Amino acid sequence: MSSDETPNVPARRDRREAVREKAAAVQARQRRGRVARITAVSVVVGAIVVAAGVAVAWTLGESASQPQLAPAVEDDGIVVTSIPASVLASFAGAGAAENPPAASDTTATEAPVAGASPEPTPTQQPLQIEVYVDYLSQASSDFQLANAQQLSEWVSEGAATISYHPVALLTGKSNGTKYSLRSAGAAACVATYAPDSFFAFNHKLLEQRPEIDTDGLSDADLAVLAQAVGVEYPKRVAACIEDASFVPWVQKATARALAEPVGSTGEALTGPKVYVNGKPYNGDLTDAKEFAQFVLTLASEAYFSTPSPTPTPTTSVAPSPTPTP
Repeated sequence: MSSDETPNVPARRDRREAVREKAAAVQARQRRGRVARITAVSVVVGAIVVAAGVAVAWTLGESASQPQLAPAVEDDGIVVTSIPASVLASFAGAGAAENPPAASDTTATEAPVAGASPEPTPTQQPLQIEVYVDYLSQASSDFQLANAQQLSEWVSEGAATISYHPVALLTGKSNGTKYSLRSAGAAACVATYAPDSFFAFNHKLLEQRPEIDTDGLSDADLAVLAQAVGVEYPKRVAACIEDASFVPWVQKATARALAEPVGSTGEALTGPKVYVNGKPYNGDLTDAKEFAQFVLTLASEAYFSTPSPTPTPTTSVAPSPTPTP
């Protein structure tokens, strides 16, 4: 009996080829998926790196362009060497001590008179008055309001220079708003961008001193106060205040003031304080006459301790003898 059955070899081979092709297609899709994922991750990582680089560059650029407090600040102090005439006029009749004849009009044996201007002589440097000020401090406010007129007059006459050192000693005393710190930063902004307005702004801050354990002025209010005293570049000053540009400087300056000895006595700063030629004033901060007496006494000591210039000896020439006729 014969058989017509033939092996179905081509059919099996076709099925195997189809399976291999399908597997190859699946593997190709998987490879493409892996490549796509790797590419996506690389793009994301690259974007993050670029963004980080841009952020660092921007930060460094901002730091490099950050305005420095110099030359208005020396040794963390905002130096006042001149007072605008309009500010001087605003203090006229403010109840400060009277101004008897200046020191140059008194004899060497006269005692200094309270309220007199400690006018420097040609051999005497202006007195250096340093005020460590916290704008939330009652003591700082008392001193400024009592002595503003005579301080401004002494500066305008060249008898003294004043250096205000803003310190944030009462930062935790304003319901969490850090007013002591922010107001000191605002003072630094005015000193940097509008130095001619600093004395007036400093006075306004202390004149409008908020009570302890209250919120104090907001940054926007501080900017408005700066505009009220007529600062130059008000928008720049406002941006500086609202951005807290100098708050880090205040923090560091306060730390230095507390860590390093101040004044000629080498004492540590424990609160707002006034020094004249390095000597601490321990009198009544509300008594302008007492402070004037202290200043004039130091001016007298400085004058008498300054050696007088030695006169240059002159050589006399004897007349020539008259010839005898």
